[in-house]
Amino acid sequence: MSRDYDVAVVGGGLLGSAIAWGLGRLGQRVCVLDEGDMVKRASRANFALVWVQSKGLGMSAYTRWTVAASNSWPRLAEEIREQTGLDVCFQRNGGFHLALSEEELAQRADTVKRMSEQPGGAAYHFEILGHAEVAKMLPHIGPEVVGGSFCPLDGHVNSLRTFRALHTGLARLGVDYRPDHAVTAISYTGGGFRLTTAGGEIASGKVVLAAGNANETLAPMVGLTAPMGPTRGQVIVTERTAPFLPHPLTTIRQTDEGTVMIGDSKEDALDDSEARLPITSVMADRARRTFPLLGRLNVVRSWAGIRVMPKDGFPIYDQSQTCPGAFVACCHSGVTLAAIHAYELAPMIAAGRLDPDRTGAFSARRFAEAAKDGTDMPAGPHGAWAQEKRNVQAH
Repeated sequence: MSRDYDVAVVGGGLLGSAIAWGLGRLGQRVCVLDEGDMVKRASRANFALVWVQSKGLGMSAYTRWTVAASNSWPRLAEEIREQTGLDVCFQRNGGFHLALSEEELAQRADTVKRMSEQPGGAAYHFEILGHAEVAKMLPHIGPEVVGGSFCPLDGHVNSLRTFRALHTGLARLGVDYRPDHAVTAISYTGGGFRLTTAGGEIASGKVVLAAGNANETLAPMVGLTAPMGPTRGQVIVTERTAPFLPHPLTTIRQTDEGTVMIGDSKEDALDDSEARLPITSVMADRARRTFPLLGRLNVVRSWAGIRVMPKDGFPIYDQSQTCPGAFVACCHSGVTLAAIHAYELAPMIAAGRLDPDRTGAFSARRFAEAAKDGTDMPAGPHGAWAQEKRNVQAH
């Protein structure tokens, strides 16, 4: 079978772009097959956090993976800037999760304690701070803020510029980006793959499924599984204001351009055609109570978006036994994990084998094993995150 490419990456969002960029820098002949600009892309509806807090409760391997990703981000930001001239505005000076009641703070402290007691939990470096301690670092907090957790490994970026920079980098590495090439079928013959797309057929030696929630449909074509449980979230963006927020929060951050992002909710509904005003109003009210000065700002835009989310919230990385050379990658945290996808996952794919010591815990086999044993899947890295969002959902 003739092969047009060494690797075909299905999906051109942040996940697929980071993997393709990592493959391209290794000299692989790569093609990225994407649906195009009109797709409802999670990469354009995210909160742009490089976040360690709340990641890994129930799976200690994800603790180590997330911390490694955060530690790799300075390298990624610098290499992208040198390659493309684009500054993605990466900052990592620590982030907060703030509580507006003693009950919320107690829940947060319990979550932090449980995470720190897991293997590898010491890498989190969490602190629980009271109002006065938080106010020293965030002087504009309101009187209702009773305290919160702080993690020095947290940060944020300009995610849209990161998306643009990765695609600019792909072009300079000679990666063939093909929009309007949604994949409809994949066949494996003669040690290679043929992918049927809206723009014709593509032949490759390996294939990486990085198509977000669509992986659930694509994975069985190459002998893999990707159980997904997408959710919906809403985000509010204010007008520009003078810098006042030096550290990002779980649900509030000031961008490098001066706007303030507020969000996000967690909803089971999967219709993102419009934002639900009751949820938007509660998010805005909590933000105003956290930072009273936000009450004076105008909202310039808001949106609802569908999140990529594996069933248990943890990433899925797998390779096919029946179709060697086929890989699947699914995760919610495409921004946070971009660096480790580029620097660690991509080399594994180029070599044709995932490292079981690094990625074995993330195999989708865990779902079948849990079903066989009759056990419940863990809450996932966003189990605590989901609990924190109930303050929004309850209104």
